[in-house]
Amino acid sequence: MPLYEFRNKETGEVTEKFMGISAREEWLAKNPNMETVISGSSFIDPVRLGLVRPDQGFKEVLQRIHEKTAGSTLNKTSRDL
Repeated sequence: MPLYEFRNKETGEVTEKFMGISAREEWLAKNPNMETVISGSSFIDPVRLGLVRPDQGFKEVLQRIHEKTAGSTLNKTSRDL
């Protein structure tokens, strides 16, 4: 379940709430004084963008999963990490 940030349009106060997307839509309809805050950090994965590389321990875990899983192609992707 995602964490959403909402800002009160009148006061500027920011509130965080855990809820599903359909619950978010209902909550916004019931609270017209609130708006969704879109923060860049919520949508950015630094590993996927290549800004941060996974450590060696993570690579070893992927290698062990590959070795124990028949037909796994995980090794092809984990080698490049």
